[in-house]
Amino acid sequence: MTHSGSMAAARIGPGRWTWHLGLLGAATALVLWLFWRDATHLMDIWWTSTTYGHCLFIGPVVGWLVWQRRGELSQLTPTAWWPGLILVAGGGFLWLLGESATVALIRQLGLIATLEGLVVTLLGPMVARGLLFPLAYAWFLVPFGEELEKPLQQITVSIVMPLLHWSGIPATADGVLIHAGRYWFEVAEACSGSKFVLAMIAFATLVANLCFRSPVRRAVFLIVSLIVPVIANGIRAWGTIFAADKTSIEVAGGIDHIIFGWVFFAIVMAAVLAIGWQFFDRSPDDPAFDPDRLKAVPGRRIDPLLAAVLAVAITAVFPSWSGFAGTRAATLPAQLALPPVPGWTVVPQQSVWRPDYPGADAVLQQAYRDAQGHQVDLAVAVFSHQREGGKLGAFSTGVIHGADRWLRVADLGRVAGGDTMKIMASGPDGQTQNRDVATWYRIGDTLTPDMRRVKIETMKARLLGQRQMAVAVHVASEGDDPHAIEAFVAALGPIDRFADRLTGQR
Repeated sequence: MTHSGSMAAARIGPGRWTWHLGLLGAATALVLWLFWRDATHLMDIWWTSTTYGHCLFIGPVVGWLVWQRRGELSQLTPTAWWPGLILVAGGGFLWLLGESATVALIRQLGLIATLEGLVVTLLGPMVARGLLFPLAYAWFLVPFGEELEKPLQQITVSIVMPLLHWSGIPATADGVLIHAGRYWFEVAEACSGSKFVLAMIAFATLVANLCFRSPVRRAVFLIVSLIVPVIANGIRAWGTIFAADKTSIEVAGGIDHIIFGWVFFAIVMAAVLAIGWQFFDRSPDDPAFDPDRLKAVPGRRIDPLLAAVLAVAITAVFPSWSGFAGTRAATLPAQLALPPVPGWTVVPQQSVWRPDYPGADAVLQQAYRDAQGHQVDLAVAVFSHQREGGKLGAFSTGVIHGADRWLRVADLGRVAGGDTMKIMASGPDGQTQNRDVATWYRIGDTLTPDMRRVKIETMKARLLGQRQMAVAVHVASEGDDPHAIEAFVAALGPIDRFADRLTGQR
C-alpha cells in the first residue's frame, strides 16, 4: 500500500501547478462569462453602494491571503478531484434557485459557490483545505445584510432617545421618526449603521483569523466588534441631532457626513483593535497551515482537462434551463380596469401617493369613497411573469420607491389580512400627510402578504413551469382613518378572487 501511494504521488508530480492553475483560470473565465450579468451586477454594487463599498477590498484581501500561503502551497500537489463537481453543481443549482425566485443575493451566492467548487475540483481537497480561510472569506464578496437595516433602525432609536433626554433636548419618537427640538429626523436605512456593522464584521473576521489562535478569543473579539459599532452608531446619530439643535440642520448634516462618516468610523475601528490587541495570541509570521498534514494523495482523482470541461458543462446547464423556463408568460386581457365596488363610489384621485413598479405590464390606481366618508386608494400592479427589471420584490419599489418623499414610519402588522405600514410625507405647505397602506401579493394560486413567500412561490412556478402571473394589491387610507381599509376589503371581496378576475384567470 505504501509503495502504491508513493508511485501515485510520483506520477502526479509537483510540477503540475502551472497546468492546474491554467485550467482553473480558463474555467473561471468561462463561468464568469456564463454568469456575466451577475458578475457585472456584483461589481456595480461594490462601486456604487455606500453600504457595500467595503466589498471592493475583499478581492484584493483574498488574493493577499493566498499569496501569504504560497510557501506552504508550493509543498502540496494539486490534484483534479471529481467529487468537487458536486460542489460545482450545487453552486449552479443555488444560482438557479435565486434566478427562479428573482433574488439577486441567492444568485450571487450561487456564483461564488460555483467558483469555489472549481477550486476544489481542479486543485483538489488538500489544496482547498490549505486555502480554507481565503475561500471562506471570499463569501464577503456577496453584498448581504440588508435584512439588518430595520432592526438596527429600531436599536438606533432606542439608543438615541435616552441620550437626547439626558442632554436636555425634548424629543418624541414615532417609529423611525424623531421629533427633537426644532426638527424632525428620520433614522433611515442609511442611518441604521448597517454599512458600519457589515464593514466591521468583515474587518473583524480577518483580524480574528490573523491575530488569534484560541477559538474562544476569536468569538469574543467578533462579538465585541459587532456590539461596539452598533452603540457607536447610536452615539453618532445622537451627536448629529445634538449638533442640529445647537446650530442648524445644515451644519449638523455636514458634521455627520464628514466627521462622523469617516473620522468616527476610523476611531471606532482603532478602538476595537486596541481592545483586542492585548489578547492577540498569534504572530503574523506564523504559518497559515501545516503542509505536512495535507500531503496525502486523495482518491477519486480525474484527468484535469476532463474535470475542467465537465465543470463548465455542468455549470452551463443551469442558465440554459432558466432561459427556457423563464420566458413563459401568462396571457393578459387586452384591457385591464379596476371594477366598481358595492357601496363605494369612484371619486377623483386626490392623494399624491402611488406605488412604483417599473417593468410591470400594468399599474392601475383608483380612489373610492363610501357613504360614511371613508376614502381609500386601490392600486394594483400586474406582471405576466417576473424577471430582472420587472418583479414584485425589487429593491426600492412598491409602496415607497427610491426618490420618493414618502417615508416608512412604522409597521402596523396585519390589517384585513394584508401587511400594513404607516408612511409619512411633508406637503408643500409644510404639513405632514399620513397614509396606512395594506399589501397583498397573488402569485399563481397563492395569496400572501409576505415577501419571503412571494420569493418561494415565484421560484416554484419558474422551476416547475407553473403559471407565473404575479399581482400586487395595495389599499391605502388616511392615517387617521384606521377602519377604512377593513371596510373596503370587506366590500371588495376576497383579494385572490379579485386579482384573478382582474387578470382574466377566472
